[in-house]
Amino acid sequence: MTADPFAQLFRSSAELFVQSVDLAGDRLLVQRMAEVDYAQASFLDQRILTEGRARQWFGWDEVEQLTGPLPCTAQAIFHIGHVGSTLLSRLLGEVPGVLGVREPVLLRTLAELRRLRDRPESPWSPERFDHRTAMALGWLSRTFRPDQRALIKATSFVSDLAPAMLAHGQRALFLTVRPDIYLPTILAGEASVQELGALSATRLQRLHGRMGEEPWRLWALSLGERAALGWACEMAALVDAEDAAAAGQLLWVDFDRFLDQPAEMLTVSAKHFGYVVENAQAETLVSGPIMSRYSKAPEHAYSPQLRHDVLAAARREQADEIARGLAWLERAARDYPLIARALERGTRGGH
Repeated sequence: MTADPFAQLFRSSAELFVQSVDLAGDRLLVQRMAEVDYAQASFLDQRILTEGRARQWFGWDEVEQLTGPLPCTAQAIFHIGHVGSTLLSRLLGEVPGVLGVREPVLLRTLAELRRLRDRPESPWSPERFDHRTAMALGWLSRTFRPDQRALIKATSFVSDLAPAMLAHGQRALFLTVRPDIYLPTILAGEASVQELGALSATRLQRLHGRMGEEPWRLWALSLGERAALGWACEMAALVDAEDAAAAGQLLWVDFDRFLDQPAEMLTVSAKHFGYVVENAQAETLVSGPIMSRYSKAPEHAYSPQLRHDVLAAARREQADEIARGLAWLERAARDYPLIARALERGTRGGH
């Protein structure tokens, strides 16, 4: 592959996907991806690094010099985690003109670096971080055809980058649930409880950083209180990002409202991103296989009724921890304005 054809293909097509960054070597892993690969992938992480897909490491500066800056035209779904974002992304990905880009690792790494942006231990200067974030958003905006537009479905903690994306003028959807739904959702499954353990420390760090004070100690929080901390942290990131948005740039969606009226909410969501989805088309999509499979692992069946049953069981079995978590959240909202804003926004819901 010579430099000029590579640069031309990179600038014009999502075929050359920037999968990850090696910070120590300042390198980018670029992998060939077909359009169907994007459609099938729930996560654009190490799970796409399979045999038969050509990939190669390139120096970051080498790629940047070859391609130059690319415009950020991608739109995005930001969310608080475990709220149906993959499901909504897959449904919207069926709309002509949408290229779904689900959970790119590159944005996860940049979100982690964002916490170090102004600190002396950051590997990049603040100026380089901002510049490279803009470059990455341009790379993730590429599509396969001129009539397509990328729709990034971010990982939950990537909401810290939402203001950077909104600054480019693109639209975003913020997907949430009320805390009384979120807590049993997290406490219902072994995998989500393990994830809670893995993320709680950085969530507390992120929330404290946003508040400008450190009132809590992780070791003192029960399991239910840590789940409430997760909700507060991710909601605080979204309400902070809302401050950077222009009128009409954001759409808040409550996932339970979506499940109650999926065809209507799919139409509303598509319209927000600039697509026309007729009622009949929406009904066909929400009556199809996407709504009956677990979106992160489509080989498994799932449904709104199964979700209802799982939540009901969690409310019975984890009643004490759920109560502790909700009480912690109420106390935090009384004492700290940022948590109060998050709680008001989260209980108000959206469309």
